[in-house]
This record gives sequence, C-alpha cells and structure tokens, in this order.
Amino acid sequence: KGNALEGLTFVLTGTLPTYTRDQAKEIIESMGGKVSSSVSKKTSYVLAGEDAGSKLTKAQTLGIPILDEEAFQQMLA
Repeated sequence: KGNALEGLTFVLTGTLPTYTRDQAKEIIESMGGKVSSSVSKKTSYVLAGEDAGSKLTKAQTLGIPILDEEAFQQMLA
C-alpha cells in the first residue's frame, strides 16, 4: 500500500466507527507506520474514537495532534 505513514507513530484510543483497533493497526503497519500502546513525546498522532480516555488527555497535554477516523482516512488517500 506504499509507505505514506513511514516514520510516524500512532496511538489508538477509544472505539472507532468503522475499524476495529486491530484493523487500524494493520493499516498503519502496512503503510510503514508504527503503533504504540502509550502516548509519549515520540507519538506522531493519536487516533481517537468514542469514549477515548486517559491517552487522549495525555496527548492533549503534550500537544500531540489528535485524529478522528475521518482525518485518518484522508491521510491514507
């Protein structure tokens, strides 16, 4: 699928409308990105769905860009 996400690290949080977390992880990894379980300064983006919790709060505190599923899909296009 290409390497559109190469060098980027994503953290998934909450429930996404159309993807399971496993599906989103597979998409990210297939395009060269990485998925981490925790938010840090090295996180490129947080992909946040419904009922996102402490990871979303930490991302906001650290100033990490937060994507919803629609914005994530636009990155893939």
